[in-house]
Amino acid sequence: MRRTTFHRASLAAATLLLLAGCGSQSGGEGKGSGTVSSSPTASGPTTSASPSASASSGSCTPLTSELTTADSGRTFCLAQDGTLRITLSGSEQRPWKKIAAAGDTGALKPMNYGIMLRGGDAGAAYQAVAAGTVTFSATRPLCAEPTAPGQVSCKGIQEWHVTVQVG
Repeated sequence: MRRTTFHRASLAAATLLLLAGCGSQSGGEGKGSGTVSSSPTASGPTTSASPSASASSGSCTPLTSELTTADSGRTFCLAQDGTLRITLSGSEQRPWKKIAAAGDTGALKPMNYGIMLRGGDAGAAYQAVAAGTVTFSATRPLCAEPTAPGQVSCKGIQEWHVTVQVG
């Protein structure tokens, strides 16, 4: 009978592969991806997975449909009396936190979202009632939480943010 030995190099290689796979996107959870950060930052995300319009240049994309994870980092224009709907698709293992609004929040009036969300998803709906600029943001874990002792975990988070200019 042949005796096999488990080498430290094999263990190190397996650990690196698990950690590398933790940050990969499977594509099955959402319509796109947002910003990925290894830790929360006060200054906000530094990279975006989708093209972004610069708020400082005054350019923005007219809002024609609901906002999703694929819209992270972008700036949109919304006419007064227009409606805004946000849907972030997550999972039970990697749930989105509640969508937060900052800035001229009086420019948008919260509305009934109208449909039931699956576990891990986040959603919000608003009606534009005054001119102003509002930034929406949300986060979720980059990796699922371990379900058994000895499993690999990571502390990374996925950040999502969108700016809406009402006018």
